Amino acid sequence: MIEDVDSDVFVRIRTDLLVVGDSIMTDRHHASNGNYEDTNPQNQIGGIIPAFSLSGWLRHGMEKAIQKRGGTACHPGEPNANFRKDGVYNRDLEGGYHPKGECLDDDNGCVIFDLFGGFENRPGKVMRRPIKFSPVRSSVDYTRGQAEGHYRRLNRNVVSRNKQDNREPLRNTELDAVANLDGSWHLSFRETKPEFVALLAAAINFLDDHQTDFMHQLGGARNFGGGIVDCELVNPLYEDHELRRVFDRGKDSTSKMDEKDDKWENEYLPEFQAALTERVEEE
Repeated sequence: MIEDVDSDVFVRIRTDLLVVGDSIMTDRHHASNGNYEDTNPQNQIGGIIPAFSLSGWLRHGMEKAIQKRGGTACHPGEPNANFRKDGVYNRDLEGGYHPKGECLDDDNGCVIFDLFGGFENRPGKVMRRPIKFSPVRSSVDYTRGQAEGHYRRLNRNVVSRNKQDNREPLRNTELDAVANLDGSWHLSFRETKPEFVALLAAAINFLDDHQTDFMHQLGGARNFGGGIVDCELVNPLYEDHELRRVFDRGKDSTSKMDEKDDKWENEYLPEFQAALTERVEEE
């Protein structure tokens, strides 16, 4: 059954506000009508959301999915790293992780190591692409992992708390943000395995269910409502024209799409989940 699943899969991501720690790359020379000012409400600035924050968010969801199944996840940090707090590495190990690379007694390592890579120049089996966004919906190609979104630069004043200062600003900070984001995140498996697909589905479900938990929000500025994400795995059995239809606000799913949804839920996913459970138990 895994041969029916393409190596390219898509995750739908919707959020009111996204601020990522590695910032946002803008494409201002495409701004129409000379509206280059990022504070202009009519600006047409598009850009790219780097995959680094997205990747960490997804990995966190995958780690939790493994731990919920009684397994341990490969720690992302080196055992000899200079952590900011004493004992943090050991506490992580007690909380459901094993030392990075300890699982390499097996040829591929654990499923997290297999997906994300690590030691000995071993690339991960899942490629995470950046998301290109545009405020012009007709310019968005969802089959290439793009999204509709509106770039803004937010300004925050940190003010004095002393009464005699009359809330005089002490410093100003700027944040790059994307508002009203709705689109697809394109992931590619270098090798498609049933347990990979099942783990991706489980991680996305977990992140969607825990979207308001501080630890499972996406990006920075989480105390300010940024990074609360609605997410779902788009049915991997869909063809390109069906994927576009998912994002078409004027169209409902077709009967063929409904049939594929039933097949995915009742035939494909249970088999893939069984493969994931078996691998976690072996590890």
